[in-house]
Amino acid sequence: MKKYLNLFTKGLAMGAANVIPGVSGGTVALITGIFEKLIDSIKSFNLTALKLLLSGKFRQLAKHINLDFLLAVFAGVAISILTLARLFDFLFKSYPIYIWSFFFGLILASVYFIGKTVEKWRLSVVISLIVGTAFAFSVSVLSPASENSSLLYLFICGIVAACSMILPGLSGSFVLILLGNYQLVMIDSINELNLMVLLPVVVGAVVGLVAFSHVLSWVFKKFKDQTIALLTGFILGSMGILWPWKHPVYKLDALGNILLKKSGEKVVSGYDWYIPESWSTAVIVAVLLMVAGIFTIYLLEKSAQTVEES
Repeated sequence: MKKYLNLFTKGLAMGAANVIPGVSGGTVALITGIFEKLIDSIKSFNLTALKLLLSGKFRQLAKHINLDFLLAVFAGVAISILTLARLFDFLFKSYPIYIWSFFFGLILASVYFIGKTVEKWRLSVVISLIVGTAFAFSVSVLSPASENSSLLYLFICGIVAACSMILPGLSGSFVLILLGNYQLVMIDSINELNLMVLLPVVVGAVVGLVAFSHVLSWVFKKFKDQTIALLTGFILGSMGILWPWKHPVYKLDALGNILLKKSGEKVVSGYDWYIPESWSTAVIVAVLLMVAGIFTIYLLEKSAQTVEES
């Protein structure tokens, strides 16, 4: 029971991360020590699993796909996403600097704890780190697309977002922002349980997860140090998205008017970052929240070590 509760808790953390633009559930999985097992378990949904299912060998099927592990983790993910969507919607609207500060601390600590798992730093590993950082940074400055609720586009959103959700450093929620559908999928549809939007996204996510897990598992085993360095670069390059002190830059139409979503909200195309000029109470609270984020990752790391040792 302790083992499954621990996995469920890690799933909760992954789900929370996936709701937040700029934070990746894959990062949490990597930090807490379940990333490789998660990828291998998802990858096991193959022809062998299909044969076991069709032949009614459910016990062998459950063992083949590591069902108890997946249920514990994804139950946490699902509950977290369903319950935290409303909370984060409120926090991002009411206390944006505070919540971004906490997550900045989380991800800043993640860079260190993930990077230190590289066994041997050599030229190919350093190049992987640089490439990952450059790629993630370039993604972070792209302009978001317009909202699109067509079934095919929602299916594609599910595929792309799911792949990035399990890839440390690339946020599925931020990818949805770039695709123009974050508000529609992660906030409005979840809060309203709009199945017309959620179903094609979920189907796309399942397809994306199963297909991408094979590639990621092979690369992780064949080039482990290079892969970890690349993922560390992804995380490092995405830090700008999480910087708390920033002013949104809104997308304009041909006439210079601010574009609006169907909900009436302004479409954000990027951010202007700045550094606070004085140590106000709000700034001090934000810095303390950064420290709290760093400490949270430290505790997750220690928790993962304790589970491995036991």
